[in-house]
Amino acid sequence: MKFGFNAPAGGALATPENLIKLAQGAEAIGFDYATFSDHVVIPADISTRYPYSDTGEFPSGAAGSRHEQLTEVAWIAAKTTRLRLVTSVMVVPHRQPVLTAKVLSTIDILSGGRLTIGIGAGWLKEEIEAMGSSYEARGRITDETMQVCKLLWTQKDPSFKGEFLSFEKLVFEPKPIQRPHPPIWIGGESGPALRRVARLGDGWYPIGTNPSFPLDSLERYRAAVAKMRGLVAAAGRDPLSVTLAYRVQKFGVDLDPLAGDGNRRLFAGTPDQVAADLRALQALGVDSMDFNFPASSAEEMLDAMQTFHVTIRSKV
Repeated sequence: MKFGFNAPAGGALATPENLIKLAQGAEAIGFDYATFSDHVVIPADISTRYPYSDTGEFPSGAAGSRHEQLTEVAWIAAKTTRLRLVTSVMVVPHRQPVLTAKVLSTIDILSGGRLTIGIGAGWLKEEIEAMGSSYEARGRITDETMQVCKLLWTQKDPSFKGEFLSFEKLVFEPKPIQRPHPPIWIGGESGPALRRVARLGDGWYPIGTNPSFPLDSLERYRAAVAKMRGLVAAAGRDPLSVTLAYRVQKFGVDLDPLAGDGNRRLFAGTPDQVAADLRALQALGVDSMDFNFPASSAEEMLDAMQTFHVTIRSKV
């Protein structure tokens, strides 16, 4: 099982000095990958419901200054040698498809093939519209963009005719190092997200705290995996070819020990209990887990990551 951490995208921890310290420190501790979130702008007035909290409110600590995701990924790639770089997730409607394909291909090449592309259709209507895209069509835009990317990454002189974009016989070189292309992890927990996994995904990458589609117990997650695998099989693909990844926002003794279905809440309790949950997910086939380590300084965050490595990861 591989382990990742959430690299700061903004605020005091996202200075060049702190980001270098965190990325290189994570490599030294033994983390396998870093994740990078994607907000280009944060609207001052948000009416869209945030899907990952019970209240629907966007966390106040998540607002404010932000780096552009793919620029930060490329910069961290230049400061590290081993960490994989996971977009967590790239909001596909934010960016023009051909340029997106080129930027991602460039990152993969310059990083030596260390890019994993986590994607989603996005939830923040005001931001998507500020980027000049369509909130209502965001799912179709996401699917078409990834079709374009795969075509450009794998075909010689590709042509495409779609709902939002058309082109004829483009020369798109160089191709990504990873073949046929960098892994594409589909974020999201809803029916459309699972269907996108079946059509386009190399991995499924949910968060467990979506109140509308909770994956907060082993029983709920196991059922969701079975549903996803059934959709992949129905699409004519091998269900076991889809990587299972999972993002954890909170863990530890402060969590309610009971999930919404009355079973044990995943990642609640002592380090031994969290490690036991990870072993159970590993037995289910989960390959990659990433965790959030909130802190007020880079040193505090690295201390928390080291503690996690010693008290939890070492037992998995």
